[in-house]
Amino acid sequence: MKRWLESRWYAAEPAPLALRPLASLYGLIADHVAASRKREAIRLPVPVVVIGNISVGGTGKTPLTLWLIEQARALGFRPGVISRGYGGRAASYPLRVTSMTDPAECGDEPALIARRSGAPLAVAPDRIAAARLLIEQDGIDLLIADDGLQHYRLARDLELCVIDGARGLGNGARLPAGPLRELPSRLATVDAVIVNGVLQAPLPAHGRPQLTMNLLIERALPLAGGEPRSLHSFAGQRVRAIAGIGHPQRFFSALEAAGLVVIPQAFPDHHRYTAGDLAFDDGLPLLMTEKDAVKCAAFARDGLWCVPAEAQLPEADAVHVRKLLSALKSHPIL
Repeated sequence: MKRWLESRWYAAEPAPLALRPLASLYGLIADHVAASRKREAIRLPVPVVVIGNISVGGTGKTPLTLWLIEQARALGFRPGVISRGYGGRAASYPLRVTSMTDPAECGDEPALIARRSGAPLAVAPDRIAAARLLIEQDGIDLLIADDGLQHYRLARDLELCVIDGARGLGNGARLPAGPLRELPSRLATVDAVIVNGVLQAPLPAHGRPQLTMNLLIERALPLAGGEPRSLHSFAGQRVRAIAGIGHPQRFFSALEAAGLVVIPQAFPDHHRYTAGDLAFDDGLPLLMTEKDAVKCAAFARDGLWCVPAEAQLPEADAVHVRKLLSALKSHPIL
């Protein structure tokens, strides 16, 4: 059912007629909840940057979060990250996440961010509690909320909306008739729209700065330890590839663009892997995203490779984001 829905969401045809009443109901409820939470929004004693999207599925938020952490540090901030921790189940919340935290507790994206960046990070269904934990225990002076665009209970100073260039906004309808959590008009209220990759169809006019981000994959890291390899060293070679992310085809296409002959295997987003999922008897290298790799470390063996993605913005666009961050230095609460 989910695959059928997604195929309709991104098809060049109107939203399914039978689902439009449900989309209207979803919109009424979501807008009512959002308005209520905006009225009760809590202002924290540090500036808040929200990274999110208005559609379901992966758009590249995690690589952008990692890039933003680096930019903030270069400007002299001590950034911390909060997340809902989707897919994780901790014994108690808020949970302080480190490089050693099990993704089963904190979720795959927070585990990845903590391991890659070393930034203070906390997860909780109550993201306000997660934020306060970092402020009190780690002395952060900038908070980055990963996937928090619709979490209106948290007052924010800067909003960055990420859009997958290949899929755009689909048919432009709200769930379940389309992929949107919020209407396209929401783009007109964010501080910048960041398009991941080449935009295949123009976005509705929104009047906000529209920036570009590309995800670079250049290395393959062995899960069992050892020397990394250039991704291009696999060019011309048959490989297996797995991806349990919001848009698996993006990863498979990127590998093919690097010259690899890919046998793809897509899994549901946030899939909890077992050793059996990686049990292929053909001896081919098995490549996976970094998000998948944090959950497959327990099954590490020769022939398993992690392919990290690095966000890259054109210099003019990177300068624009740095200016937005720099403006937070004069935030009245700092």
